[in-house]
Amino acid sequence: MTDSVDDSTATSRRRFLRKGAVIGGAAIASGIVGNASAIDSSSKNLPPNVPEWMKVPGDPMGSQLYGTPSPFEKNVVKNIPKDLPQYLSASGRTPLQDLDGIITPNGLFYERHHAGVPAIDPAQHRLMLHGLVERPLIFTVDDIRRFPSTSQIHFLECSANPGYKKPYGKTASDLVGLLSCAEWTGVSMKLVLQEAGLRPEAKWVIAEGADAAALTRSIPIEKCFEDALIVYSQNGERLRPQQGYPLRLILPGFEGNMNVKWLRRLHVTAEPAYSREETSKYTDLMPDGTAREFSFYMEAKSIILRPSGGQRLDTKGFCEITGIAWSGRGKISRVDISVDNGKNWQEARLQEPILTRALTRFRLPWRWNGEPTVIQSRAIDETGYVQPTLAELIAVRGEAFYYHNNAIWPWRISADGEVSNAADD
Repeated sequence: MTDSVDDSTATSRRRFLRKGAVIGGAAIASGIVGNASAIDSSSKNLPPNVPEWMKVPGDPMGSQLYGTPSPFEKNVVKNIPKDLPQYLSASGRTPLQDLDGIITPNGLFYERHHAGVPAIDPAQHRLMLHGLVERPLIFTVDDIRRFPSTSQIHFLECSANPGYKKPYGKTASDLVGLLSCAEWTGVSMKLVLQEAGLRPEAKWVIAEGADAAALTRSIPIEKCFEDALIVYSQNGERLRPQQGYPLRLILPGFEGNMNVKWLRRLHVTAEPAYSREETSKYTDLMPDGTAREFSFYMEAKSIILRPSGGQRLDTKGFCEITGIAWSGRGKISRVDISVDNGKNWQEARLQEPILTRALTRFRLPWRWNGEPTVIQSRAIDETGYVQPTLAELIAVRGEAFYYHNNAIWPWRISADGEVSNAADD
């Protein structure tokens, strides 16, 4: 039995190696690897020389109490706008174009604050639950952690990502960097509400944060019972202060500011609060003079990350086009890519896993012929919604809207390989 398995494994391995050699040879022959460097011994660290870092022992593991990236990746940092007051209205964008996969590292997760980041002692923090409930309750952080836990992967996106009035920038981070995705661990909000017992007239939950702005948002009771989470961990570690430590709300698919950080109060009511953040902010004036309010869901959206603005194609030939797509309505079902300024579209491959209300990575093999062109992507979610152009959005909403701009964003590739934002033209 063992010999048979070993023989089969060896045979399979030989077949794989032979196949790999054929694939590898074909790839090189077809120019997928581009202009591979010839052997160059001018530098003491290049083959066939033995590099300096092989000649001495490396840094012992114990020298870093908390791991840090390689110093050669020091430029992969949050994108903080220079013209935005970084205290009362602070934000920091994720460098999306420098990342792979769908999970955003905690240190690069986008930030948006309305009154700075509070320093909260979890032992002194409490979550109040009151209003239209049978039993008003006050929870410690440990009380919340005693509930049955769950872990879910979901994106978060600011509804002004980008704002329409000035949606332009050089890089993907400039355009849509107020977007990140993580695995969140916490408890179902439904369980917590059931612990208190809701009265029949309960229709809304007013969530309040413990920052100096006491940011307050109204949440429909249906969302609270569908998939809302009260979380305490992000990507396997406790929330960072910038992300709401020690407790925050996660409302999958809803605009970012509704996912209240530093959560301290849940007030169950029959009506929404109509707070500052849902009247003077996070609403849009429509052409007929009315205003869109409670526009909770982030609609289907996508963007190409490589090649994208600020990057350069060094040579003609193979270039994988890759990017991310997402929808607050559910799963991404398809992403189309155009490499000729929208004249023709072809379907990209979606990388597993394809999760509901999470980022989805897409890829398309492409050969650049060295001529100027414009590339762009459009997402289609499982509801059948198709990501629109900016002109299509303006035709419906007029020129006064600011939030929920999910338009297609094109990248221009010049003859010298430089990639720039085609919307800036």
